[in-house]
Amino acid sequence: MLRRTFVRSGALAALTGSLWRSACSAPAPASGPRPTPATSTTTSALGPVGYGELQTPDVNSIRLAKGFTSRVVGRSGERVGGLTWHPAPDGGACFADGDGWIYVSNSEVPVIGGVSALRFGPDGTIKTGYRILSGTDRNCAGGATPWNTWLSCEETARGRVFECDPYGYRAAAPRLAMGRFKHEAAACDPDREVVYLTEDEPTGCFYRFRPQDWGDLTTGVLEVMVGDGPGPVRWRRVPNPAATDEPTRDQVEGALRFNGGEGCYYSGGFCYFTTKGDNRVWAYDADNRRLSVLYDADAPLNGVDNVYVSRSGDLFVAEDGGNMEINIITADGIVSPFLRLVGHGKSEITGLAFSPEGDRLYFSSQRGTTGSNRSGVTYEVTGPFRT
Repeated sequence: MLRRTFVRSGALAALTGSLWRSACSAPAPASGPRPTPATSTTTSALGPVGYGELQTPDVNSIRLAKGFTSRVVGRSGERVGGLTWHPAPDGGACFADGDGWIYVSNSEVPVIGGVSALRFGPDGTIKTGYRILSGTDRNCAGGATPWNTWLSCEETARGRVFECDPYGYRAAAPRLAMGRFKHEAAACDPDREVVYLTEDEPTGCFYRFRPQDWGDLTTGVLEVMVGDGPGPVRWRRVPNPAATDEPTRDQVEGALRFNGGEGCYYSGGFCYFTTKGDNRVWAYDADNRRLSVLYDADAPLNGVDNVYVSRSGDLFVAEDGGNMEINIITADGIVSPFLRLVGHGKSEITGLAFSPEGDRLYFSSQRGTTGSNRSGVTYEVTGPFRT
């Protein structure tokens, strides 16, 4: 049963629900990389297009470019901000909170899953930690909404999307009209007022949800991408998103198949998403309804997973395996390592998110150095990020 998140004090109870809609959002990032007729397979490019050569491992066993530093903000099973940090930290996002910010993080474990949040002060001090969703199943990735809520996705055969309040004032709620399938990530497109959704299946699909009223995800139409592959695509309505006798992905003839949908992020008219089964990064041109392959190579980026577009327009791509790196794909399509975790070969990098000012990057090693869900570590990296 979903355990609701209740207001924790009388003072907080006096705040209305309008708070989470009026909270300041970070400025929109610059446009990300654009597809070209030839897919980029650049093996490595540092210096002026990247952040420079990776240095020797720091105290946290992270190889970073010169000028960057890291710290641990949470370890699974240990207390942080009065909260026991959850196992298997996965998808995450940051939200402005007055002169500070909040980082939310999913827990990809069965039955207890859910989402935790850390509230930071303006100097980066962790002020408090709290739960915003509990009692859900294998909460994997998700996405932030323009009205400052977090969509947490269950990665199970009949998984649901839960809309959560990162500020902790309102109870989380399932958004069943968004479909019951093996959800991975979600990305809001405010220009077309739709939410894109990935599906982590070897024959999964790419979806979009058109809510009846933008800002209210309780009702709407779920559609699936249809076409012949890279090139022009179209959308067709899924007849029964909550069906129990037929998988969502098999309800529409001609639906495009993707080998293990993973991260998903919208920026500047394009929705970027990854497929781990064939190690591809895709770009959907929403204006022209055209699908392209942005990256299709084995190096330097391998095990593509979580994605995020920074203010500068760099597409940050995390690895599940590979060298345990976060790479960037620049606006010119050049691929360059940004950091590497050393000794985390049995883990994956998850939860990429920048603070509202764009000067702090958060991410997790889901299973740490031991390969156990109980060994997850969540990090913060600061330094001269391009803005």
